[in-house]
This record gives sequence, structure tokens and C-alpha cells, in this order.
Amino acid sequence: MEQLQHTVPLVNSSFYQPSTFLLTGFPGLEANHHWISIPFCMFYLVGLSGNCLILIIIKKTQSLHKPTYYFLSMLAVMDLGLALCTLPTTMGIFWFKVRKIEFNACLTQMYFIHILSVKESLVLLAMAFDRFIAISNPLRYSSILTKPTIIKIGLAIVSRAVISLFPIPFLLKRLTYCGSNVLSHSFCFHPDIMKLACADIKVNILYGLIVILSTVGVDFVFIVLSYLQILTAHSLSPSLCNLKIVKPANVPNSC
Repeated sequence: MEQLQHTVPLVNSSFYQPSTFLLTGFPGLEANHHWISIPFCMFYLVGLSGNCLILIIIKKTQSLHKPTYYFLSMLAVMDLGLALCTLPTTMGIFWFKVRKIEFNACLTQMYFIHILSVKESLVLLAMAFDRFIAISNPLRYSSILTKPTIIKIGLAIVSRAVISLFPIPFLLKRLTYCGSNVLSHSFCFHPDIMKLACADIKVNILYGLIVILSTVGVDFVFIVLSYLQILTAHSLSPSLCNLKIVKPANVPNSC
């Protein structure tokens, strides 16, 4: 059993950061980690191969070069990124009993995990917007969601995630840590790291809450509203589908 690497007194303690953190698999089941790793390994294998297959099919199939599938490709890339971010530490614990991770490496992993999570919610919102345009305004679909527009949406997704989460690692680096350096997950997670500090973490809590509400929270609200609008528009489509309207070939069928 690996021992805690440091213990810093709470009183009159100077600024201190641990050189490493200890990640955690399944406490009490260390002897069975090799067996537990099998379903995790299958999960990662299916996730990585499935998302790679999606990307290859979309790239190779010319008929799938449409906004809907571009957004699906973005989502597949986010899933691949999340899997690749957590796979080394998770499987390292199960297969090689490697629990140590350096402080800066932990912050880097945490940053990318949170960035990809925030990006995913915005990609789901973009997919909801895509379906709303396709159903509510099919004749203008191809003129609204052009390739330049999709590229701008992609850049906006990346920019919002990077900028909104940029202060998080620095807010953690300013804290003094003491006591345990054991994390409760097999990867680095902002609330998990924050709880190990013996300094005031109100700023971290407040900023984390603001980021969640302004990104994932706002995205969730707009996704729900988008699908409500889709259901409303779709309920009107049967009467429109009975009309003999000739549509361009590149306009998706909303009926």
C-alpha cells in the first residue's frame, strides 16, 4: 500500500503543493483490478473503434458530407478525446498499479477532460439547431448551414470551452495543499483536487459553478427549447407534406 507523501500542518503552514497525487481505482478490490479492467478495456475498445469508424465512414462517403454528419463527426472527436484523456491513468491503475501522477500532469489532464465535456454539450446544441432548421425551414437549410457557417460554429465551440476553463488550473495552482494527496477517481477532476486544499476555496467553487451554469446549463436549456420547437414544427409537417412542392435535391426531407 502506497503511503501518503506529505503531511503539512494547518497552522503556520507555508505555501505548499504536492509533487504528485495518488489516483484511486476501486478501494478494497485491488486484488481484483485485473478482472475489473476487462469491462473497462472493452468499453474503451468499443468507444475508440466505434468513433473512429464513424469518422472514417463520414470521410469516405460523399453523400454524408452534410451539416448533420459534420456535427456528428465533431461529437465523435470529443468522445475520442475523452477516452484518450482517461485511458492512460485508468488502465495504468488496473494493469500496472501505477497510481502516481505529477501535479502539473494532473492539472493538464483535468483541463482537457473538462474542455471536452463542455464542447460536447455545445455540439449537442448545434445538432439540435441543425434539426430545427431542417424541419422548420427546409427550403433554406443548405443556405443557412453552409460550410463556412459550420466552421465558425466549430471555432466558437472550441473558443468558448478553452476561454471559459482557462483560469481553472491557475486557481488550483494558487492553493496551498495539505494532508492527504489521494484523489477519489482514476483521473483528475476539478472538485476532487480542490477538496485536498487547506486554503479558502470559495473562489474555485464560485467560478466552477459559474462555468457550469453558463456553459452546460445554458446549453441544456436551449437544447430542450430547440426540441420543443422541433416537435411543434413536426406536428405541422403532415399537412405540409400533402402539398405537391418540388424541393431541391440537397434539401433534407422533414416529413
